[in-house]
Amino acid sequence: MVRMSHLSAITVAAFLLAACADKAATPATSAAEPAPAAAPAATPAMAAVPADDNLNATLWMQHSVEYAGTTQTAFSLAKIRLNEALKDKVWTAAPAEQTGKFAELPPAIICDVDETLLDNSAYQAWNITAGTSFSNETWSKFVQAGISKAVPGAVEFANYAAAKGITVFYVSNRTEDGEQATRDNMAKLAFPMGGNVDTFLMQKEKEDWTSKKGTRRAVVAQNYRILLLLGDNFGDFVDAYKGTEAERQQVYAANATHWGHDWIMLPNPSYGSFEAVPYKFDYGATPDAMRDAKRKALTSWDGQ
Repeated sequence: MVRMSHLSAITVAAFLLAACADKAATPATSAAEPAPAAAPAATPAMAAVPADDNLNATLWMQHSVEYAGTTQTAFSLAKIRLNEALKDKVWTAAPAEQTGKFAELPPAIICDVDETLLDNSAYQAWNITAGTSFSNETWSKFVQAGISKAVPGAVEFANYAAAKGITVFYVSNRTEDGEQATRDNMAKLAFPMGGNVDTFLMQKEKEDWTSKKGTRRAVVAQNYRILLLLGDNFGDFVDAYKGTEAERQQVYAANATHWGHDWIMLPNPSYGSFEAVPYKFDYGATPDAMRDAKRKALTSWDGQ
């Protein structure tokens, strides 16, 4: 056995260490090693989704538990008020129209139809997806289709009232030519139909039955004590609904004792007189002009 010198041993050791280091620095190749990922294939640009002012409102009405919870709350309150009204012979929800001795008249309630009892959000959804807006022609077709659903809680409430001997009147701004389709739609949903009493009072059915509902409330008040008014729009309660914002606020405040007492308001963020106030009920204005007026009406944080 040949002994290496101390210097030779050191030299060999250094050589071996260098060889190991070179081997560690060289990555091992293996058949299992994944190949480099291929570059993603080019995809066409996503088409722009058309904007629509009514999208969130319609989505909320069709799919949110918050909407259903709100309407159910309103109808639950209406039941409570109804029972109170039956016991109070001087109670009337229509003081402007209910004159003379009405205490012993049979009880009735007046309900608006659209977005108070009938949910027409399918029509709003069609306008959104078709890129169109309200027109008398398409609205008439929708009414004739008779596919409106019931607002959550509406059928139960209307039948609760009818079971107590209360006549339920439907004072609607659907026009006379849509009355039969409306009757059929509501009968299918099991709303009370009024028996031998004509409980459907449609706009234009008589010459003075305009979009203002006071004349129709007066007709009901001749023979019934009106216990409650239910609606989703200011015009379902008062005729002075087309004023400026300040004027509407004044009328609202003047009737403060009615809200939640004998006037029950249902939610409708989709349409109504509220949106027309900024553009002064000028329905002939362009959509851009309407939108501009509504944007300018907003009270905004300054971002600071």
